[in-house]
Amino acid sequence: MSDEAPDSLIPYDEIVQEALRAVVGRVLGEIQQNGSTLPGNHHFYITFKTGAPGVSIPQHLRERFPDEMTIVLQNKFWDLGVDDAGFTVGLSFNQMPAKLDIPFSAITAFVDPAVDFGLQFQATVADMSPEAHDDAENDAPGEDSSAAAAGSEDGSNVVTVDFGRKK
Repeated sequence: MSDEAPDSLIPYDEIVQEALRAVVGRVLGEIQQNGSTLPGNHHFYITFKTGAPGVSIPQHLRERFPDEMTIVLQNKFWDLGVDDAGFTVGLSFNQMPAKLDIPFSAITAFVDPAVDFGLQFQATVADMSPEAHDDAENDAPGEDSSAAAAGSEDGSNVVTVDFGRKK
């Protein structure tokens, strides 16, 4: 008997990725329905591939973050719009307003440090490795270091979906 698993004719990894990205859409959709007000201490770190199809961000942000970018939805965001394919949000970067359109397929991580919840996704572009980049630095007053450090804990509530490739 072989230790090697047979190739699946059903794309389970794609189905699971799509379902978990739908969680992000549902959460953002509920925030939109509540007047774009985050309940309690909830806030979100959303990481996405800036070069993914459908991503629309200002050119100066694309130049600064050529591969991947993390935004924070906490205090200063506006015009949150959510549909089946992705979301649109207004944010301020160094006091300059910007509109971002982000398809759910471009998202690589979603974290809510207030409740120690996180999801990580496989990159949608095969063999795309992240490049070094600066922090997003979008204006988020009142952000404390404990919220930023939440992602470095043991990760017991982080769901990582990684169906490794055959070698």
